Amino acid sequence: MEIPASGVTAFIGPSGCGKSTILRCLNRMNDVVPGFTLTGQVLLDGKDIYTPTTDPVGVRRRVGMVFQRSNPFPSSIFDNVAYGLRLNNQLSRAGLELKVEEALRAAGLWEEAKDRLGTTASMLSGGQQQRLCIARALAVEPEVLLFDEPASALDPISSERVEELVLELGKRLTVVIVTHNLQQASRVADRTAFFLLGRLVEYAPTVELFTNPHQEQTEAYVSGRFG
Repeated sequence: MEIPASGVTAFIGPSGCGKSTILRCLNRMNDVVPGFTLTGQVLLDGKDIYTPTTDPVGVRRRVGMVFQRSNPFPSSIFDNVAYGLRLNNQLSRAGLELKVEEALRAAGLWEEAKDRLGTTASMLSGGQQQRLCIARALAVEPEVLLFDEPASALDPISSERVEELVLELGKRLTVVIVTHNLQQASRVADRTAFFLLGRLVEYAPTVELFTNPHQEQTEAYVSGRFG
């Protein structure tokens, strides 16, 4: 499958079908799983990210990830966003503050957090913590951003804000989102891939996959007959 250089691609399918495993292949997060093996290739700008000479940390800098449950570090809001910047860049304090502000603005959190950047991140609500994690991922300016069911643990209002953010980010980044919510996939994704039992069944523009699927298994899943 070929994922376009911008826009939003959704991975859908029943629980245990392999969509999160495939997602984690895209930035080598599966490397930390004991016994993980891979055949085939994952190409980023035409280059295989699994060659022996490829630095996995460099891959993850280019391909960021936001997880199902927010996982802010036990530090301040500012330090959460600045963490990757301090690792990757030699910035002045003023430069660091500017980058943190830009990331928080991009994640739609600046207005809510600007007056309490020194406050511990655990004081934020669940939805705010998830947007903080998005800001942390955006701060190092990735080319690709992966979302693994980012709204599944959130209330409806927070979920809507994350969806709006995914749509906005898709205008300038390659975004891939795993979701169990078919309505969410239909709202945010330009293209959708349907997985079943570890296999890619169908991959098409979202409207086409939901309204005129080519595979019988896809039609059964999107119509609610199983899953």
